Amino acid sequence: GNELMRILNIAAFAVSGYASTEGRQCKPFNPLLGETYEADYPDKGVKFFSEKVSHHPMVVACHCEGRGWKFWADSNLKGKFWGRSIQLDPVGVLTLQFEDGETFQWSKVTTSIYNIILGKIYCDHYGTMHIKGSGNYSCKLKFKEQSIIDRNPHQVHGFVQDNRTGEKVAMLIGKWDEAMYYVLGDPTTKPKGYDPMTEAALLWEKDNYVPKTRYNLSPFAISLNEIVPGLLVKLPPTDSRLRPDQRHLENGEYEYANAEKLRLEQLQRQARKMQERGWQPRWFKKDEDGSYRYMGGYWEAREKNNWDGIPDIFGQGCDLPSCSEENVSY
Repeated sequence: GNELMRILNIAAFAVSGYASTEGRQCKPFNPLLGETYEADYPDKGVKFFSEKVSHHPMVVACHCEGRGWKFWADSNLKGKFWGRSIQLDPVGVLTLQFEDGETFQWSKVTTSIYNIILGKIYCDHYGTMHIKGSGNYSCKLKFKEQSIIDRNPHQVHGFVQDNRTGEKVAMLIGKWDEAMYYVLGDPTTKPKGYDPMTEAALLWEKDNYVPKTRYNLSPFAISLNEIVPGLLVKLPPTDSRLRPDQRHLENGEYEYANAEKLRLEQLQRQARKMQERGWQPRWFKKDEDGSYRYMGGYWEAREKNNWDGIPDIFGQGCDLPSCSEENVSY
């Protein structure tokens, strides 16, 4: 395929992950040490797997494979509290590798959540994202920080550069919560007053059909916790779908959810001691550079339904009501 279109699409992919954050400022569930999550989409040829590999610092590692590509990353956040806002600086590198060997790496930009004490809560993403390609092209994207008087927030603009000549070969413009466009050629050679949107071609556009839901979750996000018929018997006891506090909350059983949350927090306090005693992740191994790489074996174990030695981290066994298919809302 076209090398230039490849990096343009990767840039759009890197931006698109922020689109669903608008209106979703609630704190997510903190995974337990050793907690895992799988997503298998045979129709799309995509398999995703993640594991919480460290408690302090809190690190989640993931590995995903599709037709002709592999993606892996580990994520950790450094937080700063500013009184009325929280600043979250992601730590970690995202890697996308194609079967022809071309590899792209980038890191996420800073996220801040504002008005956490008074006023309407909102989030913003800002900073510079460098997408480094091992082939002929790399990309630089600038996420513009929103100001109080900004009437046109969430802007992202950048360019693709030829690694061989340093020349700018394409320009990117858009908004992280709406769409991304590109224009081929060097933007610096355009005349004064040039409007790039007159020539821009669409790369990615957010799906606008999002019905109002609790916590403003997208239809895709809502589907992630679903246990479809036949799935329960295949899951390891560490899968997020089996978390009782999360399941009770989804079912509207708030008292049960709170009781389970307190019980799991008590279990999680033991996790730090486990890590200090030399606990190791089951499916990922730490590289010399400090990043985590998938060792393999998860999908093979799933195929054989062989979860020997996998701990019951939720401390409930799967014979309890909250863990049976009859009690799961489809």
